[in-house]
Formats: sequence, structure tokens, C-alpha cells
Amino acid sequence: MATVYQWSGKNVRGTIESGEMVASSKEEVMANLRKRNIVPTSITEKKKTGGITLFGSGVKEKDLVVFTRQFATMIDAGLPLVQALEILSTQVENKNFAKILTQVKEDVEGGSTYADALRKHPKVFSELYVNMVAAGEAGGILDTILARLAAYIEKAMKLKKKVKGAMIYPSVVSAVAVIVIGIIMVFVVPTFSKMYAGAGMILPLPTRIVINISDFLSGIGGLIVLGAIIFFILFIVQLRRTDKGKYFTDKILLKAPVFGTIIQKAAIAKFTRTLGTLTSSGVPILDGLDITAKTAGNKVIEKAIYEVRTGVSEGKTISEPLMKAKVFPPMVNHMIAVGEATGALDAMLGKIADFYDDEVDAAVSALTSLIEPFLMVFLGGTVGFIIVAMYLPIFKMGELIK
Repeated sequence: MATVYQWSGKNVRGTIESGEMVASSKEEVMANLRKRNIVPTSITEKKKTGGITLFGSGVKEKDLVVFTRQFATMIDAGLPLVQALEILSTQVENKNFAKILTQVKEDVEGGSTYADALRKHPKVFSELYVNMVAAGEAGGILDTILARLAAYIEKAMKLKKKVKGAMIYPSVVSAVAVIVIGIIMVFVVPTFSKMYAGAGMILPLPTRIVINISDFLSGIGGLIVLGAIIFFILFIVQLRRTDKGKYFTDKILLKAPVFGTIIQKAAIAKFTRTLGTLTSSGVPILDGLDITAKTAGNKVIEKAIYEVRTGVSEGKTISEPLMKAKVFPPMVNHMIAVGEATGALDAMLGKIADFYDDEVDAAVSALTSLIEPFLMVFLGGTVGFIIVAMYLPIFKMGELIK
């Protein structure tokens, strides 16, 4: 599980540097610091507080996109870095974000690079963001990199929204259907049951089935079902807190019918978009794969990317270990192989990402089209069966009276 660590250490000039870093262990922090030629002197886990995040009342992704675009425009127009930060820190609506930008401006004024100043706020500026900024500063193309970053975050937001929509819509409709049926079974059916019990008549089989289910849910059975649902949710939450549990559940999700296809296509789009953006911005391929793995959002994909990174560090191409991992379709592997062979890997990754963005769109639309009639038939059929079952004795009573 990723944790925020506070660190301090000596750089090659012998001066002390400090900051924060998101990592899964202290060893990972030490490895990342050594890559930056910093000898760590202190690494401690940061205590959790009501800090700033990209959710709730903190810094939203939309705020970050607007800031990045505006900052890119200002740098392109020739404004000094500190002046641009000062202007933006005074005009952003989010107060938390304004404080962070003020701190970044002060750090830059104090002699830090823009990337190092951002690195002190890992909950707002991700490792991907910071590494791309560092590459932009080193190559003198910060404005171009910032524009790419803004475009990347916007596309990532759209992709996340599509996947969430695919998951939330059927869940909400299914929950409403279950609640409606539950209310009928617990509150409506018992009224008919009492009425028929007083009549002393032999009830038809469908009516007896519905009444027995209603009696079960109205009594201890309802508590058992509710308890089982709560236990299952808590079990999944607890399971997802461990790396093995995350890997197990992510593997099941990837193999799930319909939903698994959407998750896989979204993962391909995210992987190719992230790696393509990083490589085109000048970030070394090993660092790019490391960042891409951490931002994969799926433990199965993350493991496969780390295996690819190991293969690349041993001198292999990206496509070789990716084919062995068998997490992506052969088409993706072959397109990456062609991109590597022609020296246009970043462009090829961008094309794959665009293609799978469209594929996710089509899959979500197909899922919505498929689920809507299915849920309507399920809800209508179930409610219809209950109503017919409850009125069957009344029809028989009418026949007897005639």
C-alpha cells in the first residue's frame, strides 16, 4: 500500500535537501533518491492528517488541469516562472491549492527547481507529473510538457468517468430493483397473507411460494440476508487492503464477463497513454515504466509492467516480456513491437491509446444497451409474478362466487 514518506539527504554538491515521496516502502524511497544522486540521511513515514488530496474539499483534478494549461500559456508567453506562479496562486479559487502554489513559488525563489518544489506535495502532483516537469526543465521545453500534461490529465479524467459510468449505472439500477422488490415482499405481501389466512382456503402454488419468501424476509431471514451482504462488503474491503488480495480481486475483475473487457480496454488505454506521454517528454524508459506500473490501478497489470521493466533493464524490447505476460491482446503487443522497430514508439502508443479510448466508449454504450432491457425485464417480470401470485386466490374466489 502506498505511503507518504518524509525524507532528507545530501546531494552531489553536499547540500541538504528534503521533501516528501509516495512509495510502498522505505527501500523504494532510498532507491528513488539514489537515482537522483541523493544520499538519504533520514526517511520517516508521514503521520496521516487532514491533508490535501485530489478529492473532496482538497485539490481536484479539474483544478490541476486548469492550472497546468494556464501555467503553460504563461511560460510560452515568456513570463518568468516565479511571476507566473505568483499570478496563479492569487487567482485560483481553491484555497488549499493557492497555499500549495505559494509554497512552490517560495521554494523556487529559494533556489529549488520547479520539479523539486512540486515533489514536496505528492498528494497533489503525482510522480508522473513531477518527472515530466523535470524532463521539461532539463530539455528547455517546459511549456510544451505542461501542455502535454494538461491534455493527458483531461483524457485520463474522461476515461475514468467512462469506466465509473459503466460500473455505477447497472449497480444503481440493480439496487433500486432489489429495494423495490424488497419493499413489496416485506410490506405489501404480508397484508395479502393475513387476508388469505383468515379465509381458510387452499392457496395456489405461486401464491404459497411468494408468501413463504415474504415470511422468510420479514423475519430472521431478512436479517440473515442483510448480515450476509454487509459481511461480504467488509470482507472485500479487508481483502483489498493487502497486495495479494488486490491481485486476486483484480484478476477476477479482468476475467469477469462484459465488465472484464471494459476494465482491460481501459487499462490498455491508460498504460499506452501514460507511457507514450512520458517517453515523448524525454523521461527515460525505465523510469517511465516504473511510473506507469505505479499508476496502472490494477495489480495484475502492475505486475506485468514491472516484468516488462525487468526485461528492458536486461536489454530486451518492451514487446518481448509484454507478450509473455499475456495481459494485453496480441494486436497491442505487435503494434508496440512495430513502434520500437521504427523508432516511433511514443506515436504508436498514442495511436493505441486513442483506439482503445474509442473501444471503451463503444463497450460502455453496448453495456448500457444490453443492461437496460435486461433489468427492465427482470424488474417487470419479478413484480408481475408477485402481483399475479397475490391475485390468483382472488380470481378463484370470484369463480366460486359465480
